[in-house]
Amino acid sequence: MTDTTHPGSTPDGGRPRRRPLVERLPAGTFAQAIRRSVKSEVRMVPGVVSVDGRRLQFAVSDNERATGPDGPGTPPIWAINVHGYFAGGGMYWRESVRLAEALGWRVITPSLPGFGGSAPLRWDAVSMSALAEQLTIIADHVGAGPAVLLGHSMGGAVAVQYATEHPERTLGIIYRDGVATPAWKKRTGLITAVWGPLAPDLAAMVDLVVSVAVDVPDLFAGRMYSTVRSVLPDTRRNIRTVSQTMPVGNMLMAVDQRDEVRAIGQRGEIPVLPIWGVFDRVAHRATAEEFEEVSGSKILWVPGGHSWMLARPQGQVEVLRYLDRGYDYLEAVEARWRRLVERSGRPGSGAAGPRMRVVS
Repeated sequence: MTDTTHPGSTPDGGRPRRRPLVERLPAGTFAQAIRRSVKSEVRMVPGVVSVDGRRLQFAVSDNERATGPDGPGTPPIWAINVHGYFAGGGMYWRESVRLAEALGWRVITPSLPGFGGSAPLRWDAVSMSALAEQLTIIADHVGAGPAVLLGHSMGGAVAVQYATEHPERTLGIIYRDGVATPAWKKRTGLITAVWGPLAPDLAAMVDLVVSVAVDVPDLFAGRMYSTVRSVLPDTRRNIRTVSQTMPVGNMLMAVDQRDEVRAIGQRGEIPVLPIWGVFDRVAHRATAEEFEEVSGSKILWVPGGHSWMLARPQGQVEVLRYLDRGYDYLEAVEARWRRLVERSGRPGSGAAGPRMRVVS
């Protein structure tokens, strides 16, 4: 069998060599392999940081002894799992735990202002740059090094903004059903076709709401009870603050980051892995195709709708560990990690962060 690349340097310091695919998969069935890979003692530890008297909530994985790809004495790879609109960091805890356990990453799940219990920004202060800055605040608070940005929906746009403003702190972007490019605002469903000529703005808004509603059943494709438990707390918080997050929604309707996405793709320094649910009607297929064209990164299609990672929290681990595109992406991230660590001259950096009470 032909070798495929395995992260880690060779004894002679040459290019990392790949172990055979069969060695990547544990013995037994694929389902058993996945269950073993995500069985975890890692937990998400909630925390709060005060910013100008405003409460900003987050959680960080408690695998404080995590090390980098080159072993003890090297800083870990960090990841920031950025949620979508009307979501919160708590909805992504199940996925983040699996990423921390399976890949050895330290994972942060922020709740952006106005969502998941975090206090909102002033209406006149809402911008994509301001949202990205919240990630910097949290990363500094926990002592995080350069990070992989996993951005879902609105979080994809925040990840693009963060990478644009802080390339030296960005190891890579995993762009998931994102809305950084504007094609998603052009609704093409039956409602738009029928009512668009009479009331185009209203028809587009109704079509978007219907698309979100149609996506909801996909959330229950996996373990329904666990999914409901993970989604409900932040949903309740967001319902209470919905009027305060309307400026964020208005901002999203005006976002067009094609120039930023194109620049990231053309520089080629930051690895980008765009992933899309095949049944996504919120950020529909035309949005994926637009991002693919602008970024120069081919879309990786996965089962599910707009929020496939909430119903299938093991899905991202499966992509990164068992698909060639994911495995190649990990290699690119680790290569960039090595360059940034060498450039920083801080081989032992990567603080564990504050110790906080674990809430189950």
